[in-house]
Amino acid sequence: MNADMYDVAIIGGGPAGSTAAALLARAGRRVVVFEREKFPRFHIGESLLPFSMKAFSRLGLHEKFLRAGFMKKFGGEIFGACSEQGTKFYFKDGFRSQTDHSYQVTRADFDKVLLDHAAECGADVHEQTAVERVEVANEHVDLSVKWDSSSQNVRARYVIDASGRNSVLGTQFGIKKSYDHLQKLSIFAHYDDVWREEGRDGTLTLLIRGIDRWFWIIPLTAERTSVGVVLDGEVFRSSKLSPEDFLKQALAEQPIISKRMTNARRASKVYVATDFSYRSSKLHGDRWLLAGDAAGFIDPIFSSGVFLAVFSGEQCADTLNEALDHPGKARRLFRRYERAVNRAMDIYLRFVNAWYTKEFIEVFLSPRNVLGLAPAVNAVLGGNVGNSFAIRWRMSVFYFLVWLQRHYPIVPRLTLVPKKEKAPARFETVGAPR
Repeated sequence: MNADMYDVAIIGGGPAGSTAAALLARAGRRVVVFEREKFPRFHIGESLLPFSMKAFSRLGLHEKFLRAGFMKKFGGEIFGACSEQGTKFYFKDGFRSQTDHSYQVTRADFDKVLLDHAAECGADVHEQTAVERVEVANEHVDLSVKWDSSSQNVRARYVIDASGRNSVLGTQFGIKKSYDHLQKLSIFAHYDDVWREEGRDGTLTLLIRGIDRWFWIIPLTAERTSVGVVLDGEVFRSSKLSPEDFLKQALAEQPIISKRMTNARRASKVYVATDFSYRSSKLHGDRWLLAGDAAGFIDPIFSSGVFLAVFSGEQCADTLNEALDHPGKARRLFRRYERAVNRAMDIYLRFVNAWYTKEFIEVFLSPRNVLGLAPAVNAVLGGNVGNSFAIRWRMSVFYFLVWLQRHYPIVPRLTLVPKKEKAPARFETVGAPR
């Protein structure tokens, strides 16, 4: 092999790229990572799922997570906006659960831990380095790389595009397809001193479903909490409000949230993220694979983004490690990779489509201990996207109940409209940066 040729070049140093880089480097492969930004950098997607814990164990990351101070997360709680009574679920109760927790993380710190870990494992990591073009040949891939004012050509046997929603290969090949019915917008910020419950319940991710929007409350540290709202972009645009004013008003209108934020202080600027849901029509070519957000993103609900990134990064690493030893199997291995990642995204797409129906939340908030449905739903919420027939048939029954609820009320109907409160919330009156 050419001494100047890498086994694998990876575009993007986020969770997908870092996971793949660390595993390939530990397998003895020559790996280079090109990350456009300088870490740490702000990113949303702060709640991890327990089904990633095996990958973190394989990577040897748990001790580093504990040193970084990441909060253990033991489950979640979902509310309808019309009631302050929610339904809690704990990961330990998921179908055939193998762990009782995952983590709540500040993504800037989490992503830096992963990228630094990839470098410590032996990957050649270059930050503030952009890949401008990829040329695929019969036996290799050439990447046009730029940093500062310098440019260079880098050659590798294979390339993983983990460059996020602005996928280098997805843009180059025109294969990114949006889900028109899921073009949502989120407005969010970090707050200090948001009230939370004691003990393990204080670690839960809270989701509040309204008529035309939903909210998250994610505890990040003992003091800091991520709070945001997701809705159709047109609803925000028609309000004519600034993101700061819209978020403040939206949170104040939800008693479940406003009561928790009586003494809260905004500790970050207000962020806006748009165009959530999309997918690439193909995830591989002769010498390339797409991973993480470059492959697709299926809405922020249920915290699937980082899970799918780590999942696809791990699958990429295993696929290419075998392909490097057995080039003749590469095409079959790449097809198998694409099927696995598409299956995972399909599972979340069906879950997300159900979530945006009122019937989903009505059925979910009326749990009944029959047929083991609750543990199966819990398992999918925790990231179980495997081929378990036991989970698949139970989820089919759950979706049937959601469909049935639309035509015949098997559980109480909900308005999802918050009750009016006399006293407005007092949060964000002091200490909020502008």
